[in-house]
Amino acid sequence: MADAHHHDGPPAGFTRWLYTTNHKDIGTLYLWFALTMFIFGGLMALVIRSELWQPGMQIVTPQFFNQMTTVHALVMIFGGVMPAFVGLANWLLPMMIGAPDMALPRMNNWSFWLLPPAATLLTLSLFMPGGGPAGGWTLYPPLSVQGGMGVDFTILSIHMLGISSILGSINIIATILNMRAPGMTLMKMPLFVWTWFITAFLLLAVMPVLAGAVTMLLTDRHFGTHFFDPSGGGDPVLFQHVFWFFGHPEVYILVLPAFGVLSHVIPTFARKPLFGYTSMVFATATIAFLSFIVWAHHMYTVGMPMAGELFFMYATMLIAVPTGVKVFNWVSTMWRGSMTFETPMLYAIAVVFLFTMGGLSGLMLSITPADFQYHDTYFVVAHFHYVIFPASVMGAMCAVYFWLPKWTGNMYDEKLGKLHFWLTVIGFNLTFFPQHFLGLAGMPRRIPDYALQFTEFNQWSTAGAFLLAASQLVFIWVVVKCVRGGEKATDQVWEGAEGLEWTIPSPAPYHTFATPPTVK
Repeated sequence: MADAHHHDGPPAGFTRWLYTTNHKDIGTLYLWFALTMFIFGGLMALVIRSELWQPGMQIVTPQFFNQMTTVHALVMIFGGVMPAFVGLANWLLPMMIGAPDMALPRMNNWSFWLLPPAATLLTLSLFMPGGGPAGGWTLYPPLSVQGGMGVDFTILSIHMLGISSILGSINIIATILNMRAPGMTLMKMPLFVWTWFITAFLLLAVMPVLAGAVTMLLTDRHFGTHFFDPSGGGDPVLFQHVFWFFGHPEVYILVLPAFGVLSHVIPTFARKPLFGYTSMVFATATIAFLSFIVWAHHMYTVGMPMAGELFFMYATMLIAVPTGVKVFNWVSTMWRGSMTFETPMLYAIAVVFLFTMGGLSGLMLSITPADFQYHDTYFVVAHFHYVIFPASVMGAMCAVYFWLPKWTGNMYDEKLGKLHFWLTVIGFNLTFFPQHFLGLAGMPRRIPDYALQFTEFNQWSTAGAFLLAASQLVFIWVVVKCVRGGEKATDQVWEGAEGLEWTIPSPAPYHTFATPPTVK
């Protein structure tokens, strides 16, 4: 009888979603949650860009402007990008390694249901007396020590989001280590599985560090400690060290799973095996290791000793090497392949190109004396959006277009997919490319007003932001239309796609792999 259960369909009604322990259901919940937060964070970005349409104060107060920059970042990172990739992990990891489900299905349910209350707290922080957090997403003291009750709500929200991430990571590691199909050795695992495996260890290492930093903030605010208060013998630079020891690996947590996605999409549409599988695995592990020793490149201007600045400068430059190896391998995979340009492939190529641009401006920022000029200007804003938006957000979109037919059993509308791609790429570049020039000319970030000479580039940037936002309506329509029906997808979906997930029917049944497949 135990095996018969595996052929049941999903239970009916709302409780299906509340109590579910099915990895596909939980993956779906994560993906819809991420999309919701992505829209919410995008609306905040539009408030920021609307205020910056022209010099002077138009729409919001400086305090509210700073709350927008702070909560926009927290929502996008912890509510948008991370849940999107955990959703992909839930859907795909068991299917890729031939497991019936995740290793810890009840904990899986819990790690999702921690997110909506945490997001609610973060949103409510904006409406508390004294306003929400306005110290930037980095929450630097003394700004974050002085704020109103909204800062406490934010700290509690970060704790809940962190617990969710830690539980998810434990689950992913347990699943990959214990539930692979017979014959799937570590060096036969698909690259999406590898990148998530390494990312999960990164998350386990750094989420407690962030929890420690914000707990020290909380005790400074309410319990008379002076960790970051110089008048009591504390040091605000200590917060920066603790925060960035979390913050820099976090950047790689946001992009490594997307690298795994590219390593599936590019070989499929180039119709060639991935170039340099082993070097890809080692490059990913090297990036993860190096991400722990570069944190203070965010802090060149705090008055570090020269030896420290030199160490962090060279370590930061070094991380470009394994990243370059990955880019080289993707380009080599495309080289002389018989490529076709369906929407997932367009996204993959755009990610490689735009992410490389973000990496190059990152190399500029790594150079200590130059960074004194770039620090806290719009150049930094342009740089990290060229890393995070292409790699994380467009990487997740690439994954959705690639696997959506397998999930729903329907093909998405290719014309609309391409329309969404081009609008997104144009809107993104129009928004963030001018910000490099604004930063080099000296426009400071997180300031709601600016000098007259910056007007034109800001207007280009704001126009781009509204185009980028509008183009996501096309994406939502593509997804909804595909879920509701359409041309039926074949089981393999893409000609030349390889991996266990393509051997099961489309749409993927509620329970897969009642008996584990054997990997040749």
